[in-house]
Amino acid sequence: MKQLSYKGSFAHSWFWRTQQQKEIDYLEEEDGILSAYEFKWNAHKASTRCPVAFRTAYPAVPFHVITPQNVDEFV
Repeated sequence: MKQLSYKGSFAHSWFWRTQQQKEIDYLEEEDGILSAYEFKWNAHKASTRCPVAFRTAYPAVPFHVITPQNVDEFV
């Protein structure tokens, strides 16, 4: 959120969760483009998959897993 503020971006951010507790940690919409992010502290869990319910509802949205090793790409 600090980065968005520094850039002067008006992006919107949300999280996503189903009643079955499937979730996406962070969704960001900027200029009509939605992106999904899952944050994992442990790089061994970087193979986390996008929840099927989310992929079914939003098939074109890119899904990214962010770990300490690739956080610079996100920031």
